[in-house]
Amino acid sequence: MAYVDQNQSKEKTIAAVITAILIAAVGYAFYTGLAFNIVKKVAKQMTVLDIKEPPPPPPKQPPPPPKEQPKVESPPIVTPPPIVQPPVVSAPPIVTTPNPPPAPVIQAPVAPSPPPAPPKPSQASGPKPRGNPGDWANSDDYPPSAQRNQEQGRTGFRLDVGADGKPTNCTVTSSSGFADLDQTACRVLLRRARFTPAKDVAGSGIASTYSSTVVWQLPKD
Repeated sequence: MAYVDQNQSKEKTIAAVITAILIAAVGYAFYTGLAFNIVKKVAKQMTVLDIKEPPPPPPKQPPPPPKEQPKVESPPIVTPPPIVQPPVVSAPPIVTTPNPPPAPVIQAPVAPSPPPAPPKPSQASGPKPRGNPGDWANSDDYPPSAQRNQEQGRTGFRLDVGADGKPTNCTVTSSSGFADLDQTACRVLLRRARFTPAKDVAGSGIASTYSSTVVWQLPKD
């Protein structure tokens, strides 16, 4: 019994060892196979995975050519005139000169006095009225406005008488106080007065003057 038990124990031991070896072999095989499958699967996945690269960007279009600009002629280059430095002028020396003596006063020549006027021809006789001087101005010559205003007075006059005896000018020497009476007196005297002209010593007629008075008196009713 004991022998048989020893053999069985030995066989069990051998069987156990073999079993362990088989289990180890199966485990190794399983492990190695599993690892191979895993590697194979991973390799398969790696081979199957197709990583697509992104397409290249489209080529850039060249920029359009610049528009032709009109040619602008640049202004001619003008050379600036050379800078001329003004000459340095030194101040003139101050020369003191003595005051000149005063110039002599030259008296302007006195203009000769004009020659005296030739003497008037000597009058041998004065002008003489022709006719009655009272008729030269009468009541018919009385201005109507002076009559309405009751104006009266004396007008003194002087007549310039030519060599022919006709009066050439009348001057009022004393007024009557009323312009209408004075103007009327000279007007009628120049029209009506006539003279024998004044004469020189040789008996020739010469110009002269005649003075008198016109009395303006309102007519009595």
